[in-house]
Amino acid sequence: MSSTPKASTEEFIVHVTDASFDGVVTSDRPVLIDFWAPWCGPCLAIAPVLDELARELGDQVTIGKVNVDEHPALAGRFGVQAIPQLIFFKDGAEKDRIVGAAPKREIVKRLDALRD
Repeated sequence: MSSTPKASTEEFIVHVTDASFDGVVTSDRPVLIDFWAPWCGPCLAIAPVLDELARELGDQVTIGKVNVDEHPALAGRFGVQAIPQLIFFKDGAEKDRIVGAAPKREIVKRLDALRD
């Protein structure tokens, strides 16, 4: 008896860099970019929620992560001064933003608004 392995989150989460950012956010589907850092407690707390959403909605939305320590220019470009910061994009334009850890239902609500 074999079981089908669950898809790894890595298949659905895009690790965004300075070079890849514009290509990611101009996707034809809604994009959520998580600005985070490995030393940030709230960032680590929200990570499993984003992983879960990436698995559930992977074919409907793009979820990306920007490590602000590795890509400070992107954080500066979007005025990110507190993390975690979730920025929602549609057609390459910022449409919404959440500063701080948010419950899954709130993140889903914001993504759903972009899919309408």
